[in-house]
Amino acid sequence: MESPTAHMHVGWAAALAPPPDRRAPCFTELRDHIGGRLDRAPRYRQRLAEVPLGVSDPVWVDDSDFDIAHHVRRARSGNLRDVADSAMSTPLDRSRALWELWIADRLEDGRVGLVGKAHHCMVDGLAAVEFATLLLDPSPEPPPPAPDAWCPSDPPGDLQLVAEAATDRLRRTARLARAPLELVRSPGRLLGLLGTGVRAARAARHSFAPAPPSVLNAPISPGRHLAQQQRPLAEVREVKDRYRASVNDVVLAAAAGGVRRFLQRRRQDPIPLKAMVPVSVRGGDGAGELGNRISFVFIDLPCDEPRPVARLRRVKSAMGARKEGGEPEGAQTVLDAIEYAPLTVQHAVSHAAASGRAFNLVVSNIPGPRERLYMLGCELEEVYPVVPLADRHAVSIGFTTTGEQAFFGVYADRESVPDSDELAVAIGDSLDELRATVG
Repeated sequence: MESPTAHMHVGWAAALAPPPDRRAPCFTELRDHIGGRLDRAPRYRQRLAEVPLGVSDPVWVDDSDFDIAHHVRRARSGNLRDVADSAMSTPLDRSRALWELWIADRLEDGRVGLVGKAHHCMVDGLAAVEFATLLLDPSPEPPPPAPDAWCPSDPPGDLQLVAEAATDRLRRTARLARAPLELVRSPGRLLGLLGTGVRAARAARHSFAPAPPSVLNAPISPGRHLAQQQRPLAEVREVKDRYRASVNDVVLAAAAGGVRRFLQRRRQDPIPLKAMVPVSVRGGDGAGELGNRISFVFIDLPCDEPRPVARLRRVKSAMGARKEGGEPEGAQTVLDAIEYAPLTVQHAVSHAAASGRAFNLVVSNIPGPRERLYMLGCELEEVYPVVPLADRHAVSIGFTTTGEQAFFGVYADRESVPDSDELAVAIGDSLDELRATVG
């Protein structure tokens, strides 16, 4: 899925207001604070190690050469958008831990800017937000730093990497071979498997339906732009409550209306587009768990519908049908099953699933923190999500919240969609259309 033009990192751009009663922290203080929190997220001091002969995917090992200076960097620009665009337009160094955090310790408006990114193989959107909250505190006064006892483990040698990969493959093969016997012994498990198969078939049916041709699936460049739209969360909630929908339904309807307006301004026919909608499949105890634990569903985004309430109802109906049919779990079953296939098959499926014919765009709702949060006394005021772009996907739409504010991040290829700021405005206009019907 990753290529010279498709950098598969998730991320965010945030602005924090300095404390009113004392000076804002400098870059060095912020970097030291971040370094002092890494004991809460061990993955952020690990790197990928290639397995010899390519017999397995790369594995995580402690980075014995880890240096915080390689990952927390000072931005020279005082404009948050410029910092975000520059950071997101370059790939991560695969020889190091796969994350970076850029700090603008004095934005043009006097606030502090943070732009974070981490590779999608390391975290999903929810985990990226959770890592950001690990750096923040519910009080302006941070607790005293805990002693850092981290000591990297010795890196495994080539023979150990190959042996562990072979052992893991044998373990999976044995588990697959035992499955028929376990089903015979447990009829209840067989019934459960049949139900899982039905859900997986439903998910596959919607997954394999081709996406229509669209200007949003043009070839992309390495350059990125993060367009931004901020609204009070109350505006989303009033639409949600009036039509007994979910926040996610309102986000999808606003995205559909925004894309419709955007296409019309480009003199393109606003047709239904196939949207991939990520869904978290973490268990109830998955909070704080770093890693990629998302499934997905596909829906037709009703960009052809001129009436805002009808758009919302179509989205609500489609998402309800997908969830009622167990499609997020079914899609996860398909993903889990692919792990048993040879690596060449896994890679081929991954590329096909991320192609421009598989879906037109991603629309992702990432739940954010509800309480006020601070970093060294600086209050988090804005945070815009970054949802990665695969090849031939020129736009993604992310949504998150903090406190009582809501934020859309329209992440776009800078060359094929130079007018993505207009799309962000159009999404806000689409939300206003919905609010106007509440009465």
